[in-house]
Amino acid sequence: MFDNLTQTQLIAAVAGGYLLGSIPFGVIATRLGGAGDVRKIGSGNIGATNVLRTGRRDLALITLIGDGGKGALAVFLAWWFTRNNTEEAQAVLTSLAGGAAFLGHIFPVWLGFRGGRGVATFFGTLLAAAWPVGVLAALAWIVFAVMFRISSMAALAAAALSPIFVLMVARPYPILALSAFMAVLIYIRHIPNIRRLLKGEEPRIGDKKPEAAANDEESAADPAA
Repeated sequence: MFDNLTQTQLIAAVAGGYLLGSIPFGVIATRLGGAGDVRKIGSGNIGATNVLRTGRRDLALITLIGDGGKGALAVFLAWWFTRNNTEEAQAVLTSLAGGAAFLGHIFPVWLGFRGGRGVATFFGTLLAAAWPVGVLAALAWIVFAVMFRISSMAALAAAALSPIFVLMVARPYPILALSAFMAVLIYIRHIPNIRRLLKGEEPRIGDKKPEAAANDEESAADPAA
């Protein structure tokens, strides 16, 4: 499997992918955009969903594109440097680079290894590594989001189905390993969400938080508000 890959290529793919994935776009965007430190807002997560809680849709969009793009870029660079290798060797290196970028997003060295949940990077990596799988996973997210209106459930469903999608479109086994690796980490990072789902307490898309609802009620009751 590694016969056509040099040690330098393997190290560069893993180290480069990890460092690229470690770029905290959410933190950078909110600081440069004058919205403060996203880690001190809402859930404290560095992803686009929490950035949106700053009220800045532009910063959330930048974060979403950045987090997804860094996974895709890691895969593309690995593909470029192995364009003259065998298909199997190319699949191995792109999977290593994509997996390392995903790991970097979740455990970024720059933030004390406390990163995001990885959903945007998951989709960006999959779309670059095997675009039919990425498209199917995105469609799965949309279907579950529309049916249940719970973002975390949609992400968990898309992650769980991604290895099946790899088998359906007959992609190389390194891509299967990549999708399974990312799916496991997404489930680990979503343990609090899974607990809330089991209790029926996970918020739905578009629902207000209890504090926000209470504030609305107070404002409605107070004519001066």
